[in-house]
Amino acid sequence: MSPSLQIDETTLRSIVDQVVRNIAGASAAAPAACAAPAVVAPRREGRFGVFTDVAAACAAANQAFRQLQPFGIEGRVKVIEIVKTLAEKNAVEWGRIEFEETKIGRLAHKVEKLQIVKLVPGVEWLRPYALSGDHGITLEEHTPFGVIGAITPVTHSVPTICGNIVSMVAAGNAVVFNPHPGGAKCAAMAVRAINEAIHASIGIEHLVCVIAEPTLDTFNALCAAEAVRVLCVTGGPGVVNAAMKSGKRAICAGPGNPPVVVDGTGNLSKAAADVIKGASYDNNLLCVGEKQVFVLESCAERFLNELARAGAAKLTSAQLERLTAVAFTNSKDAGGCSHPVLNRKLVGADASVLAQHAGATVSADCPMLFAETDADHPFVMEEQMMPMIPVVRVKTFSDAVAAALKSEHGYKHSAILHSLNVEHMSQMARALDTTLFVKNGASVAGLGLGGEGYLNYSIATTTGEGIATPLTFTRTRRCVMVENLRIY
Repeated sequence: MSPSLQIDETTLRSIVDQVVRNIAGASAAAPAACAAPAVVAPRREGRFGVFTDVAAACAAANQAFRQLQPFGIEGRVKVIEIVKTLAEKNAVEWGRIEFEETKIGRLAHKVEKLQIVKLVPGVEWLRPYALSGDHGITLEEHTPFGVIGAITPVTHSVPTICGNIVSMVAAGNAVVFNPHPGGAKCAAMAVRAINEAIHASIGIEHLVCVIAEPTLDTFNALCAAEAVRVLCVTGGPGVVNAAMKSGKRAICAGPGNPPVVVDGTGNLSKAAADVIKGASYDNNLLCVGEKQVFVLESCAERFLNELARAGAAKLTSAQLERLTAVAFTNSKDAGGCSHPVLNRKLVGADASVLAQHAGATVSADCPMLFAETDADHPFVMEEQMMPMIPVVRVKTFSDAVAAALKSEHGYKHSAILHSLNVEHMSQMARALDTTLFVKNGASVAGLGLGGEGYLNYSIATTTGEGIATPLTFTRTRRCVMVENLRIY
C-alpha cells in the first residue's frame, strides 16, 4: 500500500466522529423534504465509490449510510430504481465488458442476467409486525445494520453486485464490495456508474463502494473493519470459511453440486429439456445449475435419447476419458489422500471447446455435452461448472437418492427431481434437505425464472438464510407502548 493512501486509526476515528457531528447538525436544521445533508466528506482517494484503500472505502460508506437515513424509504426506492434501470439499460454493454474480462460463460446469458435484475425484490419486502392487546401496542420493524462488506464471485460479477445493492439498500444499508479479482474491472465500472447516478439524484456519492484492486489482504481488511457490521459472501468454501471465522455475522452463499434424479414417472422429454436448460445456462456457472443426473435403469435409455433429441451431444467412453484427463488433475490433501482438482481454465467454457478436448466435434451452438459415468466419477463428485453432465444409472429410487446425497456433499444447496410420485418427492426432500428443491422443472425455476418466486444472485445456503431479500440484511427492533395508547 502506498504511504499516501494510509490512514492511521486515530485520524480515521476523528474524521468519522466529525462526520457524524456534521450529519447530526445538518439533519436537525434540514427541512422535512428530502434534501441531501451538507457534510464534510472524510479523506478518500476515490471518486464515486471506487477505492484502493479499504479503510477509506469503509469510512466513505459509513458516511453515506448516515446520509441516506434522512431520505427515508423514498430515498431507498430512488436508489433501487436507479440500479434496476441502469442494469437493464446497460445490459448489453455491461454484459459484454464482463464477458471480455472474465472470459467465461455465454455472452447472451451475461446480458440476460442484468436484464432480469428488475425481478429482485425491494422495499415492498419490509413489512412491519404489530400486536395490539390488553397491555398496549407493540411494533416490530426491520432496520439496517449500517455498512455491509460483500464478496462477489467471478461467475456473476456485475449481476451479483446489482442484486446485492437492491437488497441491501432497500434495507437501508451502505455496502463495500471486495469483488473477485477476475471480475474487478467490470465491478468498478458498474459501481462508478451507479454512484454517479445516485449522486445526481440525491447527492450521495459513496453509498456503494468497491475495492478496485481486490486481494486477500483487502478481504481480510474488510472483514476486520470496525465500520462493517455484516459480511455477505458469495463464493467458494475457502472465502466462506474465512468470513465465518471473522467474528462478525456472516451471510454466506457457499458451494453447491446440485444433483438431479429422474425416476421415469414423469415426462422424459420435458425432463431432458429442463436439464439442458438449467445445466447449459451461462455454461453451467450457476450455483443452482444441474451438475449430475441419476436416472433409474428402467427409463435410462429413453432419457438419454431425449437428451440427444433436445440438442445435447453424447460423448463416448473414450472421449469422456480424454476430457476428464484435461478437466481434472490429481492432488494429495494434507492426509496424503488423492483427490481430483478442477482445471479452472475450463470453467464456463463452451460445450464445443470441451468437445475439442474430448476429441469430438460439435456445433458452436451446442448447449451441452453428456456422458454415462459411474457414481464416483470426478464429473459427478466435483462442482465442475461446465456444460458437461454425467448421467449415472441406478437400480432403485432409494439408490438414486443415496447417490444424490453423497454427490451433494451435505452443502444443502439445491436439488432437482423429475417425478410424478409424491412419495418420491417427500423421500428426496427429507434426505437431501436442500435450500432449493425443484420438482419437474429446470433448476432456474427455483430462482423465480419459470417457476413462482423471486430472484437474487446470493443464495445463503451455508448460513441458512436462503435466497437473499431485503429482510436478510436487517435487524429487528421492537417498540412497545404500554396500556395508554389502546383505544378499545
